[in-house]
Formats: sequence, structure tokens, C-alpha cells
Amino acid sequence: MPNTVYIIGHKNPDSDSVCAAVAYAYLKNATSNNGTIYEAKKAGQLNEETRYVLERFNIQEPETVMDVGAQLTDIEYRRLEPVDGHISLKKAWELMLERDVATLPVVGKTGKLEGVIVNGDIAYSYMDIYDNSILSRARTQYSNIIGTLNGNLVTGNPHAYFVKGQVVIASSNREDLMDDINVDDLAIVGNITARQAICIEAGCSCLVVCGASHVEPEIIRLAEEHQCVLITTEYDTFTVARLIHQSMPIRQFMQKDDIVSFELDDYVDDVREIMKSVRHRDFPILDENRHYVGMVSRRLLLNMQKKQVILVDHNEKSQAVDGLDQAEVLEIIDHHRLGSLETVSPIYFRNQPVGSTATIVSMMYEEKGVEIPKHIAGVLCSAIISDTLMFRSPTCTPVDEAKARMLADIAGVDVVELATSMFEAGSDFKDKTPDQIFHQDYKIFNSGDINFGVAQVSSISKGQLNSIKDGIKAHMSTVKETSDLNAVFCMLTDILNETTELLFVGDDADKIIADAFRLPVSEDSYILEGVVSRKKQLIPPIMESLQE
Repeated sequence: MPNTVYIIGHKNPDSDSVCAAVAYAYLKNATSNNGTIYEAKKAGQLNEETRYVLERFNIQEPETVMDVGAQLTDIEYRRLEPVDGHISLKKAWELMLERDVATLPVVGKTGKLEGVIVNGDIAYSYMDIYDNSILSRARTQYSNIIGTLNGNLVTGNPHAYFVKGQVVIASSNREDLMDDINVDDLAIVGNITARQAICIEAGCSCLVVCGASHVEPEIIRLAEEHQCVLITTEYDTFTVARLIHQSMPIRQFMQKDDIVSFELDDYVDDVREIMKSVRHRDFPILDENRHYVGMVSRRLLLNMQKKQVILVDHNEKSQAVDGLDQAEVLEIIDHHRLGSLETVSPIYFRNQPVGSTATIVSMMYEEKGVEIPKHIAGVLCSAIISDTLMFRSPTCTPVDEAKARMLADIAGVDVVELATSMFEAGSDFKDKTPDQIFHQDYKIFNSGDINFGVAQVSSISKGQLNSIKDGIKAHMSTVKETSDLNAVFCMLTDILNETTELLFVGDDADKIIADAFRLPVSEDSYILEGVVSRKKQLIPPIMESLQE
């Protein structure tokens, strides 16, 4: 199975984080020669702008991955072949010894788990039997009896079941034997023709002849006339009496209720906690349809293979996908300030002061000598336009604009038309809740003990921004109350007029902005002329203010 590496951007993905992941995955697959497969993923739902870009350039939407913690799919779980509930206890025991396991999964014809049987269940069945009718109550198949006793079927249907009567050892004197055998009993008898005949004539449904490889023709004829299943075995009577209960089907003793099982997408940390609360050593794994796929044990969890990831467009732990501390970060491609991420070993970390991660990725295509396909050029160009607000953002560099125009030529698009179409798609707030609008571009930052969140909503229509303002402000209070944040901000950015109205909630949030931008304290919002970039124009002044 080839190794897979996820390439993924930050939570609440924007166009740059998604498009950069798509383009970088294409580049890595084009240049990889070790069989590794690189897959673009996204850490949240797409906003309308990004959805428009992907649809316009016929790019399949990346799968959403909210947690890269180790799952059962990441370990070499044991693909132990399941068994049928009709097999005998003896057969189950032999399989346990052969496979060196203490647990066998039992499945039905559809592949769904019906139960599990452990070696303790088999021991219990052998040590706690004081009922000579249990063989029939367990509906034991004659083929199981034949196999358990290493016997031979002389006459009768091996696929039929022993469903009535008791197990009787026909050892009485001849005159008492008729009283000991009841109709439908299973009789165990020695190689004495007269006793065999009495048992059959008494109405036994099955006769097991011990110490014999054959019986007299007259006994065979008599058994056929009375529809009695006739079995011979070379084992003596004591051995047969000791073994015959091991022919019962395991479904009679397997655990059917309250079975602790896991699914392939369960996280290892959760699995480990559940395992601590039960005494079993082995646990079945099921797929999404509840079909059995394998077994997992505590020991196998030690052989966990961490997910491998490449991060694009961020290097802040608070913005990264959940479970990152359980994954192996291979690379980071970013254009933001250095954040709080730590890695166990050295990695490839490319961080450049440009306006978009897509700009860096397009440079890497040139460095690797890989031609940029038309559809990839389209999404890269779109990402640069989005992150630089069509070159209006102060984060935009001459390199960004040059790359965007080069990519537009490859994609066969007009930069102005593409930008207008993208921003119109992103400015369509109808049928969206304040929560959806707020979280389409939302990031969390920290400075010392202060944690704060900043959302940005951009539009080419000032009227549309005004129409959502009250709903966003109310939702910000909910975000503040339900999270461990000191303050929450939202930038309502007018792209065409290059102005941002900054909304805020939280303790001293108003003073933080007043200090950062040297403005009088406001109770409602701040109008920040010329501010359109969260990364370059809003976060740095806030950080400086908090650190003073």
C-alpha cells in the first residue's frame, strides 16, 4: 500500500490555503519518484469564493479533514479471518492455537459481526456442563460430532442437527438398556452388535459406535430403517464421552451482547482509553457498514504509523488542523509570521514575505522545471488575486502581481474579469447565517496569555457589508462566550474603497484597538482607512500593543 501524505491549509480555509494545497499536491506528485501519493485536503468548509474558483477551473473539491490524529487505519491491525458460528468448540480451539490468538470473530453470511469467542468461553463450556441435554439444545450439527470424534459417517445426513434428546452412554445390562434409552437420544455404545441394535430399536436419533472402524451390515440396515444417524470412531467410550461436548457450535457460547468493537476511523487515543476499561486483549474492527475487517490489540497500538502532513498557508498551531501533535509534519510552505508550531525533527520550511502562498508554489514549479497546467495556473492565479485583493493589499509585492499575470496568461483568463467574478461570488451572503459568514475566514492568534480571534469578511459592495453587520456583531458575542478567548474581532473589508470597519467584543477589546492604531476609544466599531490586510495591517499593531 503506497504511503500517503496530506497537504492541508488552515482551519476555516480561504482560497489561498485550498488552491495552494491543490497546486502543491500536483507538483509533489509530478516530481515524486518513491511511490508516495500526495493528496490535497481542506480543514473546513469552502467559502463561496473558493467554491467558485474550483468549479470554474474544474478542480475536484478536496476532502475535508478536521483531525490528523492517528486512527486505526494508520496501524497494521491484524486481518484475522473470521469464523462461522456453526463451527465446533474443538475447531475454534484448534484455530486459536494455529493462529496464536485468544479471540475469534464470528460473522454471518453478510459479513457483519455476530459475536466473539475467547479461549475463556471454551474453557467455561468444558468445565461447567452438568446437563446431558445441552448438545441438543445447542442444535449441534452431526458433521461437528463427526469432526470432533475423528469419526466416519456410516449412514444418515451429516448436515442435519441433533435437536432433541440427551447424550446417553449405553453401558447398562442388556435387559436394562431399553429403559435407559429414550426416543431421539444420542447413544454412545461400544463395539457390541446386540447393544447397538437395542439402542436403534429404542428410537435413538444418533448412534456413536466406539472402538470400531466398521459395523455389521445388519446394524447399518437397522439404522437406515429407523432413520438413525450412524457414526463410528476409533476412540474408546471414555474419550468419546469427554470430547463429544466439544462438538457444540460456538454460537452457543460466544459473546453476542455488549461487544466492544471499533471502527476504522476511530482515533487511537479514544481506542486506548476504552481498552483500559475492559479486560479483553483483542477487539474487532468494523467498517462504516458494520462489516468485520480485522482485530486490534493493545500491543498493535504500539506500531502506530503517524499521518504525514505538509502544511500550507499557516504555521500557527491554533490555526492548524486538530491532532497535529500526533502527526508527522514534513514541510511547511507559508507567507505569514513565524508562529507557535514545533516539530520533533528538522523539516523543509519555506517562508517568504510575499502576498500569497500560491506565489511561492508557482515559483517552486519553475524551480523544479515543471510546466504549470492550465487548470493549476487558474487556481494559483485566483489564490493570488484573493489574498492580495487584486493587488490592493499592502502585502502584495511586485512578484505576486507578476506571477498572477503570468498565470492568467497560461490559464487564458483576464485578471480583472476573474477578480470581479470571484469577489462577486464571495460577496453573495444571501441564504447564509451569521455563523457561516463569520467563520468563512476566521483565525485565532495569541500573545502571551491573551488569546483572540479575527474574522475577515470582504466584499465589493459596501451595502452588503452593512446589511450583515448587526448579525455578525451579535454572533461575535456568542463566539466569545463559548470559547476560551479574551477578545473577538471582525474585519468588514470594502475591497473597492480599501477600507475596513472593525467590529469587536471582549474585555478591553476597544482599548486594544485604540492603543494599536492611536485612536480614541470607541464603543461600537472602528473605521480603519486603507486597512485591508489582516496579516500585515491589523495583526502586527495588535501584537505590538499587547506586548507593550
